[in-house]
Amino acid sequence: QVQLVESGGGLVEAGGSLRLSCAASGLTFINYGIGWFRQAPGKEREFVSGMSINSWSGGRTAYADSVKGRFTISRDNAKNTVALQMNSLNPEDTGVYYCAARLGVSRPMMTASEYVYWGQGTQVTVSS
Repeated sequence: QVQLVESGGGLVEAGGSLRLSCAASGLTFINYGIGWFRQAPGKEREFVSGMSINSWSGGRTAYADSVKGRFTISRDNAKNTVALQMNSLNPEDTGVYYCAARLGVSRPMMTASEYVYWGQGTQVTVSS
């Protein structure tokens, strides 16, 4: 049974940082592309960042324009975890953050429908 469990959310002031983590189990993690999405109240779920499976040259990454230069995605295949380092947070970053996974992709996927497995989400609240 595949499980993705997010952690690291919380309340932070604007300009602050948070580091989200997603722990995966029940799958051969190295074979899965990973993504982070978020959903604010009353809004649709939106892409934040994604990473393809690791190759000898490292996984390919993608970011939403709104987080480029502020967020960094990384993965540790030995620990079956993926992280999202979020810096310079602003109130528009508030929402529930989800990690997602899909088997065997060589490019970062940026639409929710492309992912098969999802975590339960972790709340991020940025105060002004």
